[in-house]
Amino acid sequence: MFLALQVLTITVVAIAMALALAHALELPGKLRLAREQYFAIQPIYYPGFTIGGAAEPLGLLFSAVLLFLTPPGTLAFWLIASAFIGLLAMQAIYWTLTHPVNNFWLKDVELRGVSAGFFSLAAARDPAHSGDPDWTNLRDQWEFSHVARAVFGLISFILLVMAVAL
Repeated sequence: MFLALQVLTITVVAIAMALALAHALELPGKLRLAREQYFAIQPIYYPGFTIGGAAEPLGLLFSAVLLFLTPPGTLAFWLIASAFIGLLAMQAIYWTLTHPVNNFWLKDVELRGVSAGFFSLAAARDPAHSGDPDWTNLRDQWEFSHVARAVFGLISFILLVMAVAL
């Protein structure tokens, strides 16, 4: 059962890391896009990345359970604890930098059901409510927040693999 939890945790964290890494790898090409092209591309991520984003809270949950079941003070414990902190950092970056800008990109997209509820969270911090924001600042915030999230995701993934490999 413990081995299954380890494999499941690594798999879910790999998915979370892969989504952030995919965004980060698009950065050079997307920085070359004009405003109209960039605005046309942004809505293509939904609902796919939103559905895949469920891996992040699951990764946090499974890594917390794994941490609880790992003997305290061992190297594996500290590696899993560090991975958990990295996953928390991914969430913090998402909710403070990425999510508010998502609402701006989706302002002309009709969302329904779970997506509508999810993107309405923290809508008061939506940059679209702050007059006419500079789209390049929003682009940079969104794009570079994904680079930071990819770094934390990759580090967390590596730390989990190391913990399991011990």
